[in-house]
Amino acid sequence: MNIILFGPPGAGKGTQANNIVNNFNLHKVSAGDLLRDEIENNTDIGDKIKNILEQGLLVPDEIINDLILKILSNKKYFNRLIFDGYPRNLAQVENLDSKLKKYNQKISCALSLNVDKESIVKRISGRQTCTRCGLIFNKYFNPSTKKNHSCDFKFLIKRLDDNNKTIINRFDTYLKKTLPIINFYKKQNLLHQINGMKKIDQIYEEIQAIITSLEA
Repeated sequence: MNIILFGPPGAGKGTQANNIVNNFNLHKVSAGDLLRDEIENNTDIGDKIKNILEQGLLVPDEIINDLILKILSNKKYFNRLIFDGYPRNLAQVENLDSKLKKYNQKISCALSLNVDKESIVKRISGRQTCTRCGLIFNKYFNPSTKKNHSCDFKFLIKRLDDNNKTIINRFDTYLKKTLPIINFYKKQNLLHQINGMKKIDQIYEEIQAIITSLEA
């Protein structure tokens, strides 16, 4: 099966995608990861991507679509994909739909994690990463303490773009660009709306039930 996972920044897509990958033996496809891999591997396309990003520009759909095509054409991943952060616009939706048909595949379901703006701001603005051990905490929901974190607090850092103004802009942009995509999958009866405000394990239980019903 192939699954698309939607949700605003900070909705917990990464956590849930990893749960799905581990439990259903799927391969996660993240547009951001694909771009970073090309840059880290110093490929020709990676150099082009790096140059685009350094100019503060968005990577063109053509480049992202080509990277997605490499995954879809790989028989190892046939009908075993979960898309996280792709498609981001209707043009990418149409490309994905076309390429899936070309390789005799289809989307089994689209999962949308719904979280309100206030919660998103707290989730992201409160996010802290330990530069020493890599653990991630949140000063509002899961603060670093001596019981759950052995490193000194001085190692906790906050991403520069994790500020309220940037977070709200990202949230509003997500809603504006993603609503037409969600409606596309809703019309195909593939969309499942999920309350992303619940606890992580509760959210995954709901997701797991949906996916399991598709396998039946």
